[in-house]
Amino acid sequence: MTENRIYNFNAGPAALPLSVLEEIQESFLSFKGSGMSITEISHRSKQFDDVINDAVARTKRLLNLGDNYHVLFLQGGASLQFCMIPMNFLPEGQSADYVNTGTWSTKAIKEVEIQNKKCETVASSDDRDYCYIPKNISFNKDAAYAHITSNNTIKGTQWDQFPNVGDVPLIADMSSDIMSKKFDISPFGMIYAGAQKNIGPAGVCMAIVRDDMLKRVPEDLPSMLKYTTYSSKNSMYNTPPCFAIYTIDLVLKWLEETVGGIEKIEEINRKKAGLLYNLFDTSEFFRGTADKDSRSLMNVTFRLPSEDLEQKFIKTAQENGFGGLKGHRSVGGCRASIYNATSLEAIETLVDFMKTFEKENG
Repeated sequence: MTENRIYNFNAGPAALPLSVLEEIQESFLSFKGSGMSITEISHRSKQFDDVINDAVARTKRLLNLGDNYHVLFLQGGASLQFCMIPMNFLPEGQSADYVNTGTWSTKAIKEVEIQNKKCETVASSDDRDYCYIPKNISFNKDAAYAHITSNNTIKGTQWDQFPNVGDVPLIADMSSDIMSKKFDISPFGMIYAGAQKNIGPAGVCMAIVRDDMLKRVPEDLPSMLKYTTYSSKNSMYNTPPCFAIYTIDLVLKWLEETVGGIEKIEEINRKKAGLLYNLFDTSEFFRGTADKDSRSLMNVTFRLPSEDLEQKFIKTAQENGFGGLKGHRSVGGCRASIYNATSLEAIETLVDFMKTFEKENG
């Protein structure tokens, strides 16, 4: 481990690949020999054109996107998309289907209701405190779209297989698991992701929108709340978050060229998560909180026998170079967020520490 750096298990903003941070550090004062920092160059310059176009091209290659998908970079995070999606894609007189798997789904549903638009919660796991992903869901054939949250950072659940919604466009908040595993893009009218969990720093949201969805966008929306504003201007209608997009481009380059693509990172992610879940399954001390068939590859949530032991575990872990293991404030407990940039070595070292902690405190 590099001197003064800890094993970072924060849920977001989260770990970035060390090689990306080193490349940023090396070129920060003079980006590509320009004599200016990436934070100083004009977003109208060829230098930044190359950055944003490369980020779009790498996204399309990694996710196998056709020309009918547009890669957009927006500000306001995934939370702004919660209200923009119904604004852009839910006409008067129609209803949208939502699956509620926890906090972020609940917030997305609330934003539809604020606008006095119609939506139906077609499935929810609130009956068991969101510890599982609902199955065998009946979606409405005439829904304007169906919305899911692909991974729940707080409860540690994730869709292993995406639901079949027929001809209804599927929309997914993939903030915490985009680029982490292979999936078929064709059912999706849109996916979106706040960058700060798995693909970059805070300050930008990636949205991938299909052509047919853009045709739905009303003309009378404010310019900055229309997806067509961004698709028609290559995300540069106004000054975009240049540094955040630059960092995403470097992360995608790392994923594509150093790791070897989505299939390779999925293999690594499954191995990382498997080490932790195997520990839970063979321990009477650590207990995973998500149902086995709904466990997240990105956010591993767990409890210890008492809250006192949890506090001791978090404190002792921090003292030993493991940061970010405290559970979300709304649920307590512990959580290891093990996004793409978190190495297999970090997980192996954490598991060894956890086994030692159990021996000393169990």
